[in-house]
Amino acid sequence: MKSYDNFFLPADDMEVAEKYYSEILGLSIKFKFENIGMTAFNVGKEEPAIILKDRRIYADMKPTIWFTVDNVMEEYEKLLKKGVEFLSEPFKIKTGMAAEFCDPFGNRLGITDYSGAQK
Repeated sequence: MKSYDNFFLPADDMEVAEKYYSEILGLSIKFKFENIGMTAFNVGKEEPAIILKDRRIYADMKPTIWFTVDNVMEEYEKLLKKGVEFLSEPFKIKTGMAAEFCDPFGNRLGITDYSGAQK
C-alpha cells in the first residue's frame, strides 16, 4: 500500500449531500459525474478526495477507503494468498484497476492502481 487514494461515502440524497459538503464544510467540487452518481470533493491540497456515491445507484454502498498500489492484479494475488476475501474480481475504472474487500470487522477497503491513467 503506497498511499491513500480516495474515501467513498454513501449518500441517500445527492443534492442534500453536495450542499452539506460544499456549503457547510466548505469543500470544493473536484469532479461530478451525475450519470454514474458520484461527486468528489477536494480536501485542501490533498490528492485523495471524498467521493459521495448515490445509494440509489449503489445500493450496497458502505463507507470505503481505497489505497494506491503499483499493480492491482499483483496485490490482489498476494492478498488472496494471505486469506483476504475480495467482494469481486478486480475491475476496470477510468484510471486503471481496482478491487474491494472487507477487513475482519466489516470495514470496506480497496486497492487501485493508475495503470489506465493518461500520461
